[in-house]
Amino acid sequence: MSTQRQVALLRGVNVGRAKRIAMADLRTVLGDLGFTGVRTLLNSGNAVFDCPAADAAKSAARIEETLVLKLGVPARVTVLDAQQLADIVAANPLLDRARDPSRLMVAVLSNPADRGKLEALAHQQWQPEAFALGQWAAYIWCVDGVLASRAAAAMGNLLGDAVTTRNWSTITKLHSLAMET
Repeated sequence: MSTQRQVALLRGVNVGRAKRIAMADLRTVLGDLGFTGVRTLLNSGNAVFDCPAADAAKSAARIEETLVLKLGVPARVTVLDAQQLADIVAANPLLDRARDPSRLMVAVLSNPADRGKLEALAHQQWQPEAFALGQWAAYIWCVDGVLASRAAAAMGNLLGDAVTTRNWSTITKLHSLAMET
């Protein structure tokens, strides 16, 4: 049976007091779903795992359901395969201007069809910030941090919880983890 390496991004987990999940519990949940090679990154709901290729399309919904049933935590889950994450890393058009990887945000779309909702933002002037679109994600250079970012706020107003954001440092660490054999 062939397997597929996947990356799960849990939205809003361990950010404040609500939606707390120990990464050991997340690894157990993913293992109980039959996923193998489960590894987590940091304490913010990022996981890399292998699953049967036939089950890959359903993994996000299965994880969301199991988080509620086993841990009592509702969280939107976005799942990419390792190649999609590699494409996100390779396509980042803002690397030449972003000086601080903690302020270069990657907003991963839960549904790639939502990309169309962000087209207008990509054509606006955001200086000193920047906003660009890729196939699977939007890239936002938040000069003064994400909380002060007009571009990030505009994207959030358009997509709400249909997007989950990670900084460039986290994305590149996840990419490295996903590429390990």
